[in-house]
Amino acid sequence: MATATLTLALATACGGDEPAAGSTDPAAVLKVGASPVPHAEILNYIRTDLAAKEGLNLEVVEFTDYIQPNVALQDEQIDANYFQTVPYLDEQKRSRGYEFTPLEGVHVEPLGIYSRRFDSLDAVPNGAQVGIPNDPTNAGRSLRLLADKGLITLKDTGENAPTALDVDQNAKQLKITEIEAAQLPRSLQDLDLAVINGNYALEGGLTPAEDALELESAENNPNANLLVVRAGEEDDPRVRKLEALLHSPEVKKFIEDKYQGAVIATF
Repeated sequence: MATATLTLALATACGGDEPAAGSTDPAAVLKVGASPVPHAEILNYIRTDLAAKEGLNLEVVEFTDYIQPNVALQDEQIDANYFQTVPYLDEQKRSRGYEFTPLEGVHVEPLGIYSRRFDSLDAVPNGAQVGIPNDPTNAGRSLRLLADKGLITLKDTGENAPTALDVDQNAKQLKITEIEAAQLPRSLQDLDLAVINGNYALEGGLTPAEDALELESAENNPNANLLVVRAGEEDDPRVRKLEALLHSPEVKKFIEDKYQGAVIATF
């Protein structure tokens, strides 16, 4: 969180006489908050290779957690953010009252089950320690992945994300602990299994397509990552330019070449 604050402060300090975030001047800098991997990497590719031709002045502000990018957007320190999914955004809107608008999905980072102790789920013993993300949306995704892979069963929660209270059968008596998502790669050495978000897996030196025991399916996955803006600002010409570039053939090829299936374009 301190890293995010420092990065934002430096970005602001270097801005000079640039128009403040929230400007709709087509020539103004568009400040976009993003997780370092893959979101900021994708945005920086756009910034260096594509933006100038479209007349877009893009600045990328990196955040290392899932809380501060929405706080910064609410406070008009940035113009948009690119790190979250619609289910996560919906939960944040309910719990924090944000009035934000999601645009179109760009990519999916399949959630993965990882272990440094076992090479298959069949080898996981009774009473194994399992870490999952502690935010409601990704905790629910993690529990559904564990259920899909036969480790637990869940009660029917409809469209609501399941919680630990919704575990129906737990034949192996797994001990499921919620941990901050960004900490899970570092916590993996102390756990039997961990369910890790794709971006944090990549940041932690894991290759999802090779290292995960199981991966969430990308097909019909509702958890696409996308650009989010304050309600009413989706037609800002700078936002429309960035939205078009995020869905360009060049960005799709960049995602395919750089991430080799660890990140999957949804367009």
